[in-house]
Amino acid sequence: MAHLNDHYLKLKAGYLFPEIARRVRQFMEANPEKFKNVIRCGIGDVTEPLPAAAIEAMHRAVDELSRRESFRGYGPEQGYDFLRETIGQNDYRARGLDVANDEIFVSDGSKCDCGNILDILGADNRIAVMDPVYPVYVDTNVMAGHTDEADSSGNYRGLIYLPCNESNQFVPAVPQERADVIYLCYPNNPTGATATRKQLTAWVEFALESEAIILFDAAYEAYIRDPEIPHSIYEIPAARKCAIEFRSFSKNGGFTGVRCGFTVLPKEVLASTHSGEKKSLHPLWHRRFSTKFNSVSYPVQRGAEALYTQQGKEQISALIAHYLGNASVLGTALRKSGLEVFGGINAPYLWVKAPVGYNSWQIFDKILHDIQVVVTPGSGFGAQGEGFFRVSAFNSRENAEEAAMRFQAVNW
Repeated sequence: MAHLNDHYLKLKAGYLFPEIARRVRQFMEANPEKFKNVIRCGIGDVTEPLPAAAIEAMHRAVDELSRRESFRGYGPEQGYDFLRETIGQNDYRARGLDVANDEIFVSDGSKCDCGNILDILGADNRIAVMDPVYPVYVDTNVMAGHTDEADSSGNYRGLIYLPCNESNQFVPAVPQERADVIYLCYPNNPTGATATRKQLTAWVEFALESEAIILFDAAYEAYIRDPEIPHSIYEIPAARKCAIEFRSFSKNGGFTGVRCGFTVLPKEVLASTHSGEKKSLHPLWHRRFSTKFNSVSYPVQRGAEALYTQQGKEQISALIAHYLGNASVLGTALRKSGLEVFGGINAPYLWVKAPVGYNSWQIFDKILHDIQVVVTPGSGFGAQGEGFFRVSAFNSRENAEEAAMRFQAVNW
């Protein structure tokens, strides 16, 4: 008989968002009269149409595929040169950051890359994750066999959990113990927190001193409005030697369903073989792409390229202003209702402290049943998330304003 991957059996609970969907579906089936009133402020999925610049570019690309003389088949696995050049120039070199085109790998999203990067990292690494944390970081390490079983709190033995709480403004301090691979995400999902230059510098210095690697998820960098907050880990001196950065077009250009993102892996990032020899990870990631991935479709890459045109940048700016406006509306209402709210300024998420007497799933159920608004329970992001819930600003303004009114009507 074929054998399965036993590590999947360590995943005690369903992935967070399918579990939320199950509970919402159960509520709707039990309360069909309230079905049309449900407002979803849970999953971080965009709601507004794609920027016109991207749509027009994708239409032109599809037309190219309709003619023999301009038809394209397989593209370069790492991404077309036109998109890698555009990314490198706009996101990095125009900001004074040294990133070469061939250090950019175009993919179908940063979520995928955050998990796939484990393919080129050894099983003996000590992995550090923030707590609360985007569940993909933890679950993919469990699937890869990098952990033991989960304890009663849901934490997996073998991982280093870095507490993120009110006392440290949701930015963890460097650990006192050895960590080989460190996941950092700023602007943060789920807390909406940002990390200062000083805080990121401390992490880069730690990684350089301990020869660790930082996996830096910058999927929400476009939401940064504070000029003092770094948009890229490479704004920190020497970060090229120790950091891999993940970016996405999902939350700035609305590509959650279109699927396109990229990873930057500088050639200076090294890791050790079992014999102690230091090797660059860049050619391994290149080989992984060539073997396991056939690139993002040509029309999608043309659409992503168009986001960097003047028209595209203006349209992205308008989208982000819309979602941050929603965050302001929701944050104001939640504070007026007497709750403590974090985030929502340089990020599209609000991290809300639940009223005394409620745990995360209890407050999820109360909000759903009382006002038919879906939020995300903080405990789904880790033990430190207990007692909080996340509110997503990805919605129409009409829904955001309606949800805001409903929040103020809850009897906490």
